[in-house]
Amino acid sequence: MDKPYIIVGMGEVLWDMLPEGRKIGGAPANFAYHVSQFALPSYVVSAVGRDMLGDEIMENLRSKAINHLIERTDSPTGTVMVEVDSAGIPRYDITEDVAWDHIPYTSEIEKIARRTVAVCFGSLAQRCAVSRDTIGRFLDAMPDTPDTLKVFDVNLRQDFYDKDVVEDSLNRCNVLKINDEEIDLLGCMFGFQGISMQDKCWLLLGKYNLKILILTCGTRGSYVFIPGEMYFRPTPAVKVEDTVGAGDSFTASFISGILKGKTVPEAHRLAVETSAFVCSNKGAMPELPSSLTSL
Repeated sequence: MDKPYIIVGMGEVLWDMLPEGRKIGGAPANFAYHVSQFALPSYVVSAVGRDMLGDEIMENLRSKAINHLIERTDSPTGTVMVEVDSAGIPRYDITEDVAWDHIPYTSEIEKIARRTVAVCFGSLAQRCAVSRDTIGRFLDAMPDTPDTLKVFDVNLRQDFYDKDVVEDSLNRCNVLKINDEEIDLLGCMFGFQGISMQDKCWLLLGKYNLKILILTCGTRGSYVFIPGEMYFRPTPAVKVEDTVGAGDSFTASFISGILKGKTVPEAHRLAVETSAFVCSNKGAMPELPSSLTSL
């Protein structure tokens, strides 16, 4: 695609209320931030409230030099209470009926969609009809080219998903990012229990005509499936501070690698190393070292 093109994280932007204090988060914001660290033109598209927390998110995005199209709504800015266990694994309590549930589809959002070569979206921001409709229209407005990447990061949280939303997203995407717990949930949801995790991945890859399927399994490594090929990499041993945003950094660095001309195995290695670095730091948006970002 001719420049100028952009890469978008679309959906929730919020405050992660961590034990050590609040930090800006939400999978799309994390994705856009890490893409920007690879010197690619990224945007986060979302909504915040007309409140102090919303003002502070806008300022935080500016301070991190994250390009953004953030609508202001009458609903409050999103927050998530995050508890982290002794192994650094987070548990989330996500506030309902917040600004990012009501992202309006505007002419400005459509202009961004028409320039978007890759977008990452999830199921969480589709829990309410307004944002679900906006995400769908954004995907439809993107350029219809062989290089366009529509990344569905399943990101199942609490009970904020259903089969219809997941299946519609699978039909709309051409790249799927999923973890080991989520693929078991999809197996139950779509009735393909009793087969191996890898066979579930092959089934999804073929059924939904995906270009790429990424499966992360925490400390047990990660897999990338493309038609006819599977790649595995072990997870590096690091001292884990927390795993908040690790999956988002994996997705962002993998897509950045692909867009910069890396092979799938090269992009996979970059993603594994990037997410390991994020796990060794607190919060979802640490600054990445140049050893990772200088592709």
